[in-house]
Amino acid sequence: MKQGLFVTLEGGEGAGKTSSIPYVQALLENSGREVLLTREPGGTELGERIRELLLTPGQGEIHENTELLLMFAARAQHLQTVILPAIEQGKIVLCDRFTDATYAYQGGGRQISNERIAVLEEWVQQGRQPDMTILFDIPVEQGLARANQRSDPDRFEQEDLEFFERVRQAYLAGAQEQPQRIKVIDASKPFEEVKQQLDAVVNTFLREHNLS
Repeated sequence: MKQGLFVTLEGGEGAGKTSSIPYVQALLENSGREVLLTREPGGTELGERIRELLLTPGQGEIHENTELLLMFAARAQHLQTVILPAIEQGKIVLCDRFTDATYAYQGGGRQISNERIAVLEEWVQQGRQPDMTILFDIPVEQGLARANQRSDPDRFEQEDLEFFERVRQAYLAGAQEQPQRIKVIDASKPFEEVKQQLDAVVNTFLREHNLS
């Protein structure tokens, strides 16, 4: 059986990443492969419990190092029990956030050094990277205006504007460093134009892997 593929979606608040998931999933399913949809933090029973700890306001102060370690604890469980087995079964794994989010939120936002994050990344992932990451980029104020129209803000959404500016810049820096893997979508555009960008990115990816 052919190896599966690993695709991740990233973006700041209000970028439209989550609402675009069904469209991206449908494009990937055109390959004829089964697509497994999952998310981080989460994706497993343990991971979802960690997610609740990390996202629910009013949990008391969580130190930045604790937050970082909890992210990778959830990721270790997720990789070993969900992501890697699915890839070995030939599936395409589509994950809402992965380690790029850690570099953006804990690295850029919390200002933890990339070197510290990289140590945990290597330990947990042992070199495993997504085959493609789609980054939904949007100006911070526009994204926050969208996000504020949704439900009550979670623990991260309560951060200030400067936090999210650092998150965005960390995402864009990662895309500049790894342009072959990270494909940037202009998420400030109307959804029809976003879909056109997604068509181009996903269909090129499938052709490159002989799945179109």
